[in-house]
Amino acid sequence: MKIAFIGHGNVGAPLADHLQRLGHSVTLAARDPAADSVRQLLARNPALQAAPLEAAVREAELVFLATPYAANASVIPPLAQALTGKVLVDCTNPVGPGLSHGLGSQQSGAQALQQLAPQARVVKAFSIYGFENFEDNRFPAANVRPAMFFCGDDAAAMRQVGTLIDQLGWQPLNVGGLEQALHLEHMTLLWIRLVRVHGHPPHLAWAALPR
Repeated sequence: MKIAFIGHGNVGAPLADHLQRLGHSVTLAARDPAADSVRQLLARNPALQAAPLEAAVREAELVFLATPYAANASVIPPLAQALTGKVLVDCTNPVGPGLSHGLGSQQSGAQALQQLAPQARVVKAFSIYGFENFEDNRFPAANVRPAMFFCGDDAAAMRQVGTLIDQLGWQPLNVGGLEQALHLEHMTLLWIRLVRVHGHPPHLAWAALPR
């Protein structure tokens, strides 16, 4: 699959690296393909590619958005046409003061993103953990795969993202339509409080245990 990454920091970098090593064609979409962050990731995995933002998005079948949430309002509108029909995986989280929800829990960040790119097929995924679990999501002592909750309104897009989740070693857990994204963003805030505030180990993940 041809995949583009908008944002390749702590979250985007390991996901891009792992997906390329699984055999996907992965391009880093960058305003400056020669930027330090791009060069560092290419040094980590020379099989990755880099291209200007719009060109990378147009060539991709599926696009990951892994920017800081505040950047979405400036990054996405100029790409809205290029994103038409594309699967857009929203890894971002609106975080406000005091670890509150950045949109006051009135709307999810994923729904706001859908408004910025109305013709994209937005799926909320890879958003409920810190970057440590994207670097390494193995829990051998637990003998269970960690769960990755994801949601979206387009069934075909959900299947594609579910396949990537599975390939990356997570248990895909489809929680429904994009209206569920607000709950996933609250799960992120809970994870941040547990780990960053209360000192739980960062390799902490949710699991779904069906009987």
